[in-house]
Amino acid sequence: MSSPEQALASLLSQLALSFDGAVLGIALAYAAVRSLLKFSATSSSLNKILKAPSVVYVSDLRSILAVHDDQDSSSSSQPSDHHHQKLVVLRGTVEAKSAVDSSWKTFKPNVLLSQESGDKAVVVQRTQTCIYNEWKGFFGWPSDLRAIFARSRREQESTSIRAVPFVLVDGGRWPHSDFVVVNMDGSNHPLPLATVFHQLQPINASPYTFLQALFGHEYPVGLLDEEKILPLGKDITAVGMCSFKNGVPEIKSCKDLPYFLSDLTKDQMIVDLAFRSKILLWGGVAFGSLSIGILGYAVMRNWNRWKEWRQNRQLQRQSQAASPDADTQIASEEETGDVPDGELCVICLMRRRRSAFIPCGHLVCCQLCAISVERESTPKCPVCRQEIRNSLRIYDT
Repeated sequence: MSSPEQALASLLSQLALSFDGAVLGIALAYAAVRSLLKFSATSSSLNKILKAPSVVYVSDLRSILAVHDDQDSSSSSQPSDHHHQKLVVLRGTVEAKSAVDSSWKTFKPNVLLSQESGDKAVVVQRTQTCIYNEWKGFFGWPSDLRAIFARSRREQESTSIRAVPFVLVDGGRWPHSDFVVVNMDGSNHPLPLATVFHQLQPINASPYTFLQALFGHEYPVGLLDEEKILPLGKDITAVGMCSFKNGVPEIKSCKDLPYFLSDLTKDQMIVDLAFRSKILLWGGVAFGSLSIGILGYAVMRNWNRWKEWRQNRQLQRQSQAASPDADTQIASEEETGDVPDGELCVICLMRRRRSAFIPCGHLVCCQLCAISVERESTPKCPVCRQEIRNSLRIYDT
C-alpha cells in the first residue's frame, strides 16, 4: 500500500471513529437497515416462488392459466387478447421463434451464429475489457491519487449484445405444437449465458505509450475479449408472469423477483433464496446490535463530556467573579523586563514562560496567557494542538 493510500485509510479511520464512534455507528445502522430491507424483498420473492405452480411441460400451461376464450372466439379469424397473468415456473428448451412460426422462416430459421465458435444461438454477448497498468512514472505522483479515487479507470469495459426472438418448447418433441414466447422487454435480470470464447491479447507499445508511462498516465497493456451465448437446445427455467397474447402464451419478467431465466430448477432457487434470507437476516441483526451499542456508548460519552465541560465553565465563572483582580495581580507579578527570546511567551511575546500545560507538558506560555487559553471553549496547547485540562505554574529555584 502506497503512502497516499495509507493516508486515505488513516483519514477514513479517523472519520469513522470521530465523535467516539458515532459516525461508525450510523454507518452500521445504515447497513443494518439495508440488510433488513433486502431480507424483506428476498423473503417476499421466496414466498412467491413457493406458491407459483411448476410447469414441467409447456403443454401444461393451458391447464394452469385461466383462459376466458369461448369456443366461438377461439375459432374466429381475429383472436382476442387476454390480460390475465399468473406467476409460473416453467422448465423448457430454447428454440428460435422462427422455427415455430409456421411460415417460410421455418425452412430458414432466424438464428445468430457465434463469431468465434460458430454455434447457433438466440443471444450473443461480446465483452471487451481494456486493462491499464498502475505504473506512476518519474513525474506521475498524481496517478496515486487517481488510483485511490478512480480505480474504475484501470479497466474500461464495453459490451455489445445481440438477440433474436426465441421461445421455450418441450425438449425432444417435434414438431413443437406448444411453446411459450419469451418477452425480454424491460428485463435487467442476468441471463444463463455460456462462455464460448475467452482470450487475453497484449497491446503493443508505441512512442505515445512511452510518454504516458514517463509522465505517470495510465496506458493500456492488454485487451480481454470474451463472448457468451444462449445456445439453441439449452434447458433453462423461466420465472415470470405468463399470459395469453393473441392466443399464444407469453412469459415476461417480474421485477420483484431476482430470477427470470436461470439454469437453476425451482427447488434450487428455493434453497438459494432461503440461504440468502438467513444471511441477510442475521447480518441485519448483527449490524443493528453493533450500531446500537456503539451509538449508545457515543451518546453517553459525549453527554458526560458535555456535563464535565459545563461544570468547568461554571467553576471558571465563579472563580472569575470571586477574584476579579486576579488577572491584574498576575500581570503585575509577571516579568516584562529584559527576557531572552528563547524564554518569551509564544502568545504575547512579552512575558517569561511560567505555566506548563497538562497533559502535554509544554512550557510555552506565561501564566496570564495560560489562564486565557484555559478559559476557551475547547482549550488546546498552542504548540501541539492537544486538548488540555489544566496548567501548572512553574517556579524557578
